Parts: sequence; C-alpha cells; structure tokens
Amino acid sequence: MRKRNVIVMILSFVFITILAACGGNESTDISETDGEQTYNFRVSLVTPPSHGWTVTAEKFNEELQARSDGRMSAEVFPSEQLGSEADMVQQMEIGTLDFGFITNAYMSTRSESLNAWFMPFLFEDLEAASQARDSEEVGKMLEELEAQGLVGLDFSFAGERHVLMKDGAIQSQEDLQGKKLRIIGNPVMQEFWSSLGVSPTPMPLGEVYSSLQTGVIDGIDIDLDALVSLNLQEISNDLTLTKHMAFPAVVIMSQKVLDSLSPEDQVIVKEAMKAAVDWGVADAIQREKDNLELLQQGGLNIVDEFDTASFKSVQEDIYSKYSSNELIQTFIENNQ
Repeated sequence: MRKRNVIVMILSFVFITILAACGGNESTDISETDGEQTYNFRVSLVTPPSHGWTVTAEKFNEELQARSDGRMSAEVFPSEQLGSEADMVQQMEIGTLDFGFITNAYMSTRSESLNAWFMPFLFEDLEAASQARDSEEVGKMLEELEAQGLVGLDFSFAGERHVLMKDGAIQSQEDLQGKKLRIIGNPVMQEFWSSLGVSPTPMPLGEVYSSLQTGVIDGIDIDLDALVSLNLQEISNDLTLTKHMAFPAVVIMSQKVLDSLSPEDQVIVKEAMKAAVDWGVADAIQREKDNLELLQQGGLNIVDEFDTASFKSVQEDIYSKYSSNELIQTFIENNQ
C-alpha cells in the first residue's frame, strides 16, 4: 500500500510539472524562429466578417506582419466566436485573449466617461467624430481602462446612427411615438429614446432580422454598415438619416499580454494598430457613402432632410446630466 502511494505521488508531481511547463499566456501562439520570438495574436469582435471593424482587424494583421518582418500576425475571430463582449473583456483581463474591438455601448457600462461618444447630435458627420479621437480628453478616457487590466489603444468607427423602419418614414419626433425600436443596451441610448416617446427594445444583433421581419420591433437604431452587413434593407422600406450619434468600438489590448512583450515589440504592436485604425476610419467614411448609394439603388425610401429642432430639449437634458463627468463635459464643449 505504501509503495502504491509513493507511485501516485510521483505521477502527480510529474503531471503538475508538465502543466506548469505548458502554462503561461494561453491566448498568444508564441514560438521561436532563428532565435527570435514569433507571435500569433487573437482578435475578437461581435461584428460579421464583412463589417468595417472586422476588416480593420484584418488590416491590423497585415500591418503587424509587415512591420515585424513576419514575426507577428493576428488571427481574427468575428461574430462572437469567442463569446459575448463581457466574455471577451474578461478574457483580456486575465490574459487569455489578446485584442478586442468592443462596442463603446458595452464599454461605457464599465467606464462612465465613454458615454461622451453617445451625446446626441454632437457631431456633424463621421469625419468630425473620428477627428475627436485624437483629443486630450479621449486619451484620458482610454487611460481610465488601465485600472481594469486593459490597454485602450484607439477608437474604430462603424458610422453614424440612423433609424431604419420596416414601414413608415420618421420625419419628426411625432412619428416616433409608441414605436418599438431595437437599441443597444446603453443608458444614454435608453434615456434618449425613452424621452422621445419610443419603446426602446434592447436585443442581440443576431435577432434583429427575424424580429423586424415578424413585427416584434417596428424599426432599429443602426449604422449603415451593420444595416448592409445584415441585409436589413431586404425587409424594410424606410430609412431616416438622423445622424443622432456616433458609434465607435473601443480597441483594447490585454495589459498582461502587452507586458509580456519586449519594449520594441510593444512599439510594433501599437504602431500597427494605429495604422490599421487610421486606415479603418478612412474606410468607414467611404463605406458610409458607398452603403448609402447601395441602399438608394436598392429602392429603399431614404429621408435625408431631418429637422432636429424638436429634439433640442432632450439633447440639452442629456448633456446637462452627463456633464457631471468632467471628461464628458470637456468633450461636449470641444466638439459643439
């Protein structure tokens, strides 16, 4: 009996030793070639493969490979393949996921200052919104994520928010009364639409097509890239270009993963992502134009003359409420 116990103890020690040798960063595929570390990072998103954020992540892979002479690459996982956004962020916190393009709607539930991007009617167009990402206050917003073990690298834009209706164009605030609109689960969006007499209905993006088709919802608050990616124009008749909010994703890296890299490789990663997002912003601005032309050619009724005067009081109420956050207040002042 004693001999058997000794054997079990030896085998247990060997097993634990093997596990320790295989441990470390579970997300990054790390190997060594000719004495140099090589990395294959993982990037996770909720958007489908054709969406601008996903394409920007693919561009990051290209930039990484070019700047590292092939030592670094990135594998992109779209459409929530690695879990929900909450799952993705948790994985980055513990270092089992390298990068994520996480919607600002979700991240603003974890960091209040990010609600600045959802101040209604703050930006004239997508180009103006994208320029704001280089401001001092936006840099501070990203820095606030460090307390969560996250590195905020940048913001990638999907487009401005508009209103797509299955039937019945929205031309004034009165047309919104009692309508069931799918929105993203964010406090600012909830307050904005509720104040306008809408019945806001949060739901996963994957459920939108069938819900719109069957009348579970009357319409959706959406950017044009997502609209086209999901083919919602197939089951809808009316689009109003409200341009009521910008819609970025927060580009995030795991702090643990960044800390595991040499200073030189950290620079390569950050510069590659900056180049990819710069490219992605230009692509998003062009997509906004291309998607609009596609929808026009497809016969969708598009209302592009939209009077925001009746929204003024709601806009001011939201500005006033969220200006209690100093970063949001400065962001509003510098972009009005």
